[in-house]
Amino acid sequence: MELTVAGQLCRLATDHPFAPAHSPWPPLLLIHGAAHDRDAWHQVASSLSAAGCCVLAPDLPGHGLSGGPPLPSIEALADWLPALLDATGVDKVILVGHSMGSLVALEGAARHPQRVSGLVLLGSSVPMPVADPLLACAATTPDQVYRLINEYSLTPRFQLTGGGGHGIWGPGVTLAIMRRSPPGVLAIDLANCNNYLNGLEAAAQVRCQTLLMVARRDRMTPRRNLPPLQEALRHARRVEIADCGHAMMSERPQVVVEHLLHFLPATTRAAGDPPPAAHAPAQSLQPG
Repeated sequence: MELTVAGQLCRLATDHPFAPAHSPWPPLLLIHGAAHDRDAWHQVASSLSAAGCCVLAPDLPGHGLSGGPPLPSIEALADWLPALLDATGVDKVILVGHSMGSLVALEGAARHPQRVSGLVLLGSSVPMPVADPLLACAATTPDQVYRLINEYSLTPRFQLTGGGGHGIWGPGVTLAIMRRSPPGVLAIDLANCNNYLNGLEAAAQVRCQTLLMVARRDRMTPRRNLPPLQEALRHARRVEIADCGHAMMSERPQVVVEHLLHFLPATTRAAGDPPPAAHAPAQSLQPG
C-alpha cells in the first residue's frame, strides 16, 4: 500500500484488502528498528494476518521505499504516527516496536494515548546508548556497522544454521535489509537511539496494557537492562524467548506471534484490571 503521510510518500505492508473492521482486535502497527524497513516483520506479519489480525507495517520516513528525510528524533517519529493513522483511516492501534521502533512505540503511547489500545516492546532498553566509535563508523563506514549489528543481533547457532527453507539463509536476509537502507539512515537512527533520554518518563505516562518481549541471548539490549523500564510501566507483563538473540522476529517468528496473539485480549481490558497469567509458547516451538 502507498499513502501520503505528512506530505511524503509512505510505503507499508498490510492485509489485502485492508479491512480493520473485520478483525476482533485493533490493527497492529509494527514499527521496525534502525536501518531496517517493513520487511523485518515479514514472517511475523504474515502469520498475524493468517490468524485474523489486521496489520500495518510501514517503512518509516526515509527508510525502505518511503519518501522524505529520516526524522531526526524519537519524539519526531512518535509524532508522525498519528499522521499515519489518519492517512489509513484508523482510530486506534496496538503499537508493536522492535529496538529503535520500541522507543518510537513507547514515546507514541505516552504522547498519543487516545490512539493506542496496547503496547508491545521487543528488544527494548531505556536508555539505549550507542558507543561513540559506533556512531562515528555509522557515518563513515556503514557496511562495517551493518555486519557488526547483524553478528550481535543473532545467536551463533542461527548464524550457522538459520534459514527459512527454500535456500533462504536467515542472517543474509537481515543483512540485506540493512544494506539497502538509503545513505545516512543508519547514522541518524543510531543517534536517535543514543539521544533519546525521555524513556522512563514516557513509560510512567503509558496508560494501556503493555507486553515486554525479551530474548534471553540478546546482546544488543540485554535483559539485565530491562528492570527500570519494567518498573516504570504501570500495566506491564514480561515474556522471554529462550535461545534467541535481538533479532527475534527472524530467529523465532512463530514464538513472537504466539506471544502477541496471547496478549491481544489484554488490550480490551481496562488499565486497572489484572494482567493474564504468564504464558509460554507451545513446547513444540521451543528449541530442543
